[in-house]
Amino acid sequence: MKIMMFAHDGSLNRGCEAIVRSSTNLIKNKISGAKVYLASGKPETDKIITKLDGIYDGSNRIIKKFSYDWWISSINVKLLKNESYALGKVHQNIIKHIDTMDVYLSIGGDNYCYGEQPGWYEIDRRVKAKGKKLVLWGCSIGEEDISEQKLEDLRSFDLILARETLTYHMLLNKGLTNVKLCADPAFTMEKEELELPKGWKEGNTVGLNFSPLVLNKNKKSDTAVKELIQHILDTTNYTVALTPHVIQEQNNDYEVLYRYYKEFKNTERVIILPENLTAPQYKGYISRMRFFIGARTHATIAAYSNCVPTMVLGYSVKSKGIAKDLFGEEEKLVLNIGEISDSKKLIANFDVMVKEEKEIIENLKQSIPNIQKMSYKAVEYLEELANT
Repeated sequence: MKIMMFAHDGSLNRGCEAIVRSSTNLIKNKISGAKVYLASGKPETDKIITKLDGIYDGSNRIIKKFSYDWWISSINVKLLKNESYALGKVHQNIIKHIDTMDVYLSIGGDNYCYGEQPGWYEIDRRVKAKGKKLVLWGCSIGEEDISEQKLEDLRSFDLILARETLTYHMLLNKGLTNVKLCADPAFTMEKEELELPKGWKEGNTVGLNFSPLVLNKNKKSDTAVKELIQHILDTTNYTVALTPHVIQEQNNDYEVLYRYYKEFKNTERVIILPENLTAPQYKGYISRMRFFIGARTHATIAAYSNCVPTMVLGYSVKSKGIAKDLFGEEEKLVLNIGEISDSKKLIANFDVMVKEEKEIIENLKQSIPNIQKMSYKAVEYLEELANT
């Protein structure tokens, strides 16, 4: 079986790297003879994932003004109100491999949370027109994200694998019959443990991840996070390890976190991890933290999967759904985007996490093996589909 992963914009987002890396391992471990390929918007960033059988340039093509394709696209869009030709040319780097593949795996877990996606819809239509299998892999979608156009696209999939129960039940309630429940593949990703940096306190280090994405949605959260760091320094003997997890241009956690580092470095209890580590290397550090506070979903998954008590900043449907599946509560130490500018709430939730540390760890020890089994279920469903 030849599988093409697409809807991936490169591994400078270490969460996206974690999905590709762990999914590739899961598929190859469970499906004999499977070949896994990746179409990437930034293929040069994915060379760190060595188990892939091929990495292709999946970036968008530009239709040159006044070219033949530009004229045909213009006529179709302006006169016929049909974008299909233009979108086919823009996404040709992904579409051109359809004939040689058996399954197309749309892996952008939350791609469907950001409005209409006509480009993905066009790729999906062309995959199905060629009679190939189409799978939405480990997705999260909020009810507020659903439109009739999006539902039409979702109906075209042979299989939709929802990575948490909130998305699963919402899609069932929308009448979809092609949905199965799994868990995010990154719960199974390996970790790589590097040497601990200077200033790290073994057994007494708190990880903190924050993102420009969340900061831009709630500007006042910047002050609240600083006050949380100060609270940790004032009331505990913990070291705070600032932990980037997405290092893309204009969406770089390191830039936000470095400002906190400069403000608190003289305390000698705030350190910052490098911005050039791989997803398994970040997971290796996170696994040795006592607590973790994170805005990036896959940074929190790295913590959860190592039974590290975790507080989530700025939830989405995926954060709520994952917390529900782990703890039975949607908002177990998960704060919404409006709450994270309230330093009293941040501090109160941190204090609850510290107080309930043993209980949270025991809960995670019980639930993580079951969640990891659900990650493997995704591959079972994929194999069943491929054999039909």
